[in-house]
Amino acid sequence: MSDPLPIGVALADLRPTQITVGFREVEIKRRQWRDADKEARTKLLRRHVVPAVVGPKGRYYIVDHHHFTKALLDEKAPLIAIYVIADLESLAKDEFWTFLDNSDWCHAYDAEGKRRALADIPKSLTELTDDPYRSLVGELIRAGGCAKNSTPFFEFLWADFLRRRVKQTLVEKDFSSALVKAIDLAKSIDAKSLPGWSGADPSTE
Repeated sequence: MSDPLPIGVALADLRPTQITVGFREVEIKRRQWRDADKEARTKLLRRHVVPAVVGPKGRYYIVDHHHFTKALLDEKAPLIAIYVIADLESLAKDEFWTFLDNSDWCHAYDAEGKRRALADIPKSLTELTDDPYRSLVGELIRAGGCAKNSTPFFEFLWADFLRRRVKQTLVEKDFSSALVKAIDLAKSIDAKSLPGWSGADPSTE
């Protein structure tokens, strides 16, 4: 099933398909929304049409734009446009989550990068928890340290890479220094296997 843009879906009714977001990223998007006039907000909504699947009981489960939707919900924006990419309403709950997991439409990893049970994915955007490394990756992309990529959940692959190499205390207490270190790491050969890597491979020079 593929439906064109059901307009006017309540943000409070959307369900996430991941456990974490970067709260710093959410705050950036909240500020963008607060600072935007009516025309600019309309453009933001058009750029962020949210892909979703229909799950049990006809609920909408979003598979992207978690930061944007949480930001709008926190700002008490009422409605958003979604794009239905699959209708899985007929599946039982456990079948539904297995389908999502095997389709790369959910990400059951916590803020420490550890795999969790699918049942641990929250039922509401308000229950998403903070992964500071996901925020670090967002800033890394804006700084040109790595490139946007179509690989599912590629930002989380980068977050896990940085989590193992940049101390969390640095990320939390000196974000600018953590970003400098992240940029250096992102250009290194150690990151070569990651999607969106933009470093130079000495072997090809």
